[in-house]
Amino acid sequence: MSVALSAPPAPAPVLPIDLEGVGVDLDGRTVLDGIDLRLREARIGVIGANGSGKSTLARLLNALQLPSRGRVKVDRSDTRSDARAIRRRVGFVFQNPDNQIVYPTVAEDLAFGLKNIGCGREESERRVARALSRHGMADFGPRAVHQLSGGEKQLIALMGVTLMEPDCIVLDEPTTALDLRHRRRFMAALESMDCTVIMVTHDLDALRSFDRVILLEDGAVRADGSPAASIAAYVRSCT
Repeated sequence: MSVALSAPPAPAPVLPIDLEGVGVDLDGRTVLDGIDLRLREARIGVIGANGSGKSTLARLLNALQLPSRGRVKVDRSDTRSDARAIRRRVGFVFQNPDNQIVYPTVAEDLAFGLKNIGCGREESERRVARALSRHGMADFGPRAVHQLSGGEKQLIALMGVTLMEPDCIVLDEPTTALDLRHRRRFMAALESMDCTVIMVTHDLDALRSFDRVILLEDGAVRADGSPAASIAAYVRSCT
């Protein structure tokens, strides 16, 4: 008797992003210089020492930071001229969730972005309830945000971004302040995302299953390839 095999999961869609000769100067200091990257993978990690330019690179990808030199293009749209449209397609999760959670209760905060894009009240409530249930937080809607743990807040921040259905999510060291349990929970939620994921992190183990890892050093790309190769280059640079 033949056994039917389930189809492999479909690969996450990829949002093409290009950085062409990009440099960034902040407060009279060059933070990034000569960055040329063609991003076409579904899961991309960015690593490097503190001050290497990782967060600045992340902020370039959804026009939170504009380049001093060169161009950043998201699916052929330039961040200089199309910032609003790009931010709709590229969501951003900050290291500190308090920087993006603005409403007093979980449900209100999650519904905020949906209302901004014209989603009606009933539909917003349905989507929020569905998202909370999917992440095992069905009873969290009326809870006060200030009573949540850091890990719970970070999950709410991620949910708030994903409810907007972006084509790409950029995350800037999202697991830095999380304990092991919440880090695993957050990464499991991230792995389920059906979009491009670009994550800045010091958690090297979290990147083992990624498609590509970019190593920054002193504002320049020092390695760019498989997770194993780029992580090995980073370890060598630290010894």
